[in-house]
Amino acid sequence: MPPDPEARLQHSWLANADAWTNAVREGRIASRRLATDRAILDAILAHHPRRVLDVGCGEGWLARALAAQGVAVVGIDASPPLIEAARALGGGDFQTLNYAEVIDDPIAVPGPFDAVVCNFALLGEDVVALLRALGERLAPDGRLIIQSLHPFTTAGDEGYVDGWRVETFAAFGGAFAEAMPWYYRTMGTWLQTLSDAKLVVERCIEPLHPDSDAPMSLLLVCRAG
Repeated sequence: MPPDPEARLQHSWLANADAWTNAVREGRIASRRLATDRAILDAILAHHPRRVLDVGCGEGWLARALAAQGVAVVGIDASPPLIEAARALGGGDFQTLNYAEVIDDPIAVPGPFDAVVCNFALLGEDVVALLRALGERLAPDGRLIIQSLHPFTTAGDEGYVDGWRVETFAAFGGAFAEAMPWYYRTMGTWLQTLSDAKLVVERCIEPLHPDSDAPMSLLLVCRAG
């Protein structure tokens, strides 16, 4: 097992690729069924994009949903087995690419894109350089759209303070081989991170649970500043 949380995070997406693919395709993630899948699709389609970059695309569900609406999608992910799963069902141009490569190589995904989407894909601690690089891939009127866990409802026992947390995937069923470290950010830290990346938040959307009205995610629509 890799020693530091960033390396463990990356390794978890290799170890859990099959289990994650099955959980998504079998509809076993309640928050996605109830609100978050629809929320990210609506936020993207509201800008009528022709070309979208799906960052951390996983097994490709979002690309397939956008392709069904006539949108051309490039999907990137650092996990080769997830990219294999995405290619098997099609819907986009899928590439195995990690975030360091996106930062270091401007022509790895050259753009421009009408929308760049990070849907529950910003799980590490230092994402400023990545966000800055993604902002540079936007078309002049493009938008960078982020959906992430809502800091008000996911603080947990550790409290409302930045830091590494652990996802065990226990609620998703299936044979997840490893827990996944992920980095929790307060709302203030999210806003500072985006400012440091030269992005301006145009809209903040908080999809709600249909019964409790608790926010199920944080969705931020940004433009290059």
